[in-house]
Amino acid sequence: MVMDEASIESVLPSSGFMIHDSSEEYDKETGYDQGPSVGSGNERKKEKESHQPIKARTNFNETAFFYPQLQTNKNGDVIVKFTIPESLTKWKFLALAHTKDLRIGTTEKSLVTQKELMVVPNAPRFFRAGDQMQFSSKVVNLSEENLSATVTLELFDAVTMKPIDKELKNNNQTKSIALEKGKSTVENWNIEIPEGYSAITYRVTARGGKHSDGEEMAVPVLTNRMLVTESLPLPVRKKGTSNFTFSKLINQSNGSKTLENHKLTLEFTSNPAWYAIQALPYMMEYPYECAEQTFSRYYANSIASHIANSNPKIKRVFDAWSNYDTQAFLSNLEKNQELKALILEETPWVLQAQDEQERKKRISLLFDLNKMNNEKTRTIQKLKQMQLPSGAWPWFKGMQPSRYITQHIVTGFGHLNQLEIESNQNQNMISKAISYLDSEMQRDYNYLKTHNKDYQKQRTISNFNIQYLYARSFYPTYKIKKQHLEAYNYYYNQAKKYWLDFNLYTQGMIALATQRKGENEFAKGVMASIKERAIYNDEMGMYWKDLSGGYYWYQAPIETQSLLIEAFDEVNNDQESVNEMKVWLLKQKQTTDWKTTKATADACYALLLQGTDILSETDVPTIKLGSKKVEIPKTEAGTGYFKTSWNGAEIQPEMGNVSVTKKKNSVAWGGLYWQYFEDLDKITPHKTPLQLTKKLFIIKNSNTGKILVPITKETPIKVGDKIKVRVVLKTDRNLEYVHLKDMRAATFEPKNVISRYKWQDGLGYYETTKDASTNFFMDYVRKGTYVFEYELVASQKGNFSNGITTIQCMYAPEFTAHSEGIRVGVK
Repeated sequence: MVMDEASIESVLPSSGFMIHDSSEEYDKETGYDQGPSVGSGNERKKEKESHQPIKARTNFNETAFFYPQLQTNKNGDVIVKFTIPESLTKWKFLALAHTKDLRIGTTEKSLVTQKELMVVPNAPRFFRAGDQMQFSSKVVNLSEENLSATVTLELFDAVTMKPIDKELKNNNQTKSIALEKGKSTVENWNIEIPEGYSAITYRVTARGGKHSDGEEMAVPVLTNRMLVTESLPLPVRKKGTSNFTFSKLINQSNGSKTLENHKLTLEFTSNPAWYAIQALPYMMEYPYECAEQTFSRYYANSIASHIANSNPKIKRVFDAWSNYDTQAFLSNLEKNQELKALILEETPWVLQAQDEQERKKRISLLFDLNKMNNEKTRTIQKLKQMQLPSGAWPWFKGMQPSRYITQHIVTGFGHLNQLEIESNQNQNMISKAISYLDSEMQRDYNYLKTHNKDYQKQRTISNFNIQYLYARSFYPTYKIKKQHLEAYNYYYNQAKKYWLDFNLYTQGMIALATQRKGENEFAKGVMASIKERAIYNDEMGMYWKDLSGGYYWYQAPIETQSLLIEAFDEVNNDQESVNEMKVWLLKQKQTTDWKTTKATADACYALLLQGTDILSETDVPTIKLGSKKVEIPKTEAGTGYFKTSWNGAEIQPEMGNVSVTKKKNSVAWGGLYWQYFEDLDKITPHKTPLQLTKKLFIIKNSNTGKILVPITKETPIKVGDKIKVRVVLKTDRNLEYVHLKDMRAATFEPKNVISRYKWQDGLGYYETTKDASTNFFMDYVRKGTYVFEYELVASQKGNFSNGITTIQCMYAPEFTAHSEGIRVGVK
């Protein structure tokens, strides 16, 4: 069936749309069903319609999905009817048809959705609290007559849909306008964005005669404040009462005048594994799409699924949590996944519990078995797509193969095997990766034999080679090929001979690799040396002074402690030391994670090595904050874990005096977390070995071409101006796996929205544009100075916060820096 001459039309339940085939005139004589009529009825009906509320358009899906149901008219033409989303735009319709004998026909049509009276709001991607701006909307008259119309802007709290025009100083909501036929006009409303809202819904409506239109959409509100978190660990080792003092909270009145309390959170558990459970959402919801974090999402869902299935008591707790019915943040805004993603990425604290019941419901949703299985399937497919033909994974798609990332992922699959979470899954993917790692190890060995005649007498093994031996030790059933045996044995013997030359992390890897090869005595000797260097402390537990961190992967403190827990458990079966080491590991934890996805994954593995049975044990303490006794939720009694929080005005300085009373001589941990905001505009530059500066320029044309003009009072930004952003990075040392995030004002629209890998001035990086920021990911940065530039367009008038630019080593987060906060005015 050939459809070249077929007609295409759409019927919309919300009447008033006209779908025009832009490739040819619409033929009224063909007999096609023309759908609901526009403007029909007598004068009484018109008058009645003029007083009816305007139905605003809310469905802005980018794809019109439908199941084709074909009909023919009296001429034998095929009619396709479908419902199209409510965006006023141009669509491309593609169709393919075939007969039983595989004769094929195709058609391609352009469709335009429009109304005779239309509103086209120019809304920003986001609002930022404290901004003053003009909200504008174009009003278009496509009818055959001049119209006298009214245009209205209404603003609502997106969570409750309560009108908030007064709070945003939208004092002149409705405007009367005269519109000539075939022309348009732009109307503006001056608004100010206050603090206290997660998202704002705008509704722009217009009515003129028998015609009307409206658009409604939610826009996230980003705070103009930087969230600062201070913590007080609460380790309790014996029965009785332990007292703790949170000095910064007690003395908060001596701090900044702009400091604003956000939340005080008390978290406590007698079961370390519950910290791992509370950290899983962080790995599941982390917004970036590199191979390591894609694997972390799979890893987290695998552990969560294992926990939910491992113990009926645990499953009953999650089921109970899921039955709570709350109408808080998630109930409305979860419907818009793009909005949720932006809020999560830019203001992650807004998805923390609004109350205790909602927090339980969020975790229970993450432990929904169907959701976890779907997420596991989705992430493993994505990981397969990212794997290169060689078997390696890059950090981000488009980057070079990364041995470190590949070895990390292979190790992660090994951890899941060790936890008996999966044993035979993903074997093809793992086999390809191991084959790649064996080949890279062989390449190192071949290079040595060619370029170093004394390689047998010198230490040539690197940290990468030791990481390889450790990753390889999880897979004894994957036999090393004969052509690789000489190289493998060389590096294995090098590790045994020179183990003292390495730090704790790699020494722990050597101990585990040799233990799994059957050399128990050698492995125990390494562990004895490591234990001799340990420090013991009643508050901190067992740790090492070398855990000070660094900017290379093998210097990461959380990962080091986690691996040594694995080593003391597997090599020495020393449960006393393991429990002591968990104290230090848990004291490093902040409100939801261990700073990075990789550290969180390793910490979860270390805490769950002894199984999930401890999740059902409990010893509920008595806790006081100042004179206030904390009410511990009864529903948590079976788990031993609880978390409660106080907001804003509820936080008092005396709550920094904490007492914890326990009935048993069991080890328990907890934390008190104080979160407060500071103005972005008042943030001054901060540097470490990294230093950032940021400047904005207006791009102007001149007789000699484009020039960059600094922004001053004499040369202000105007709507429509093209802006060049220039970020200068200076580093005094080599760095690995660096993330640079440049925030931008709500008025700015990015010109480049395509994520891609770039190479510039000796630096390779992956650039991705988000709704409120532009991000740069660099897997390796050499010592030096680098310049990043990209273009924006000013789209709204007003005064806006432009945020700051931050940079951080993603796997050594203490290496961070940021630029100063600035405001920009657009005229």
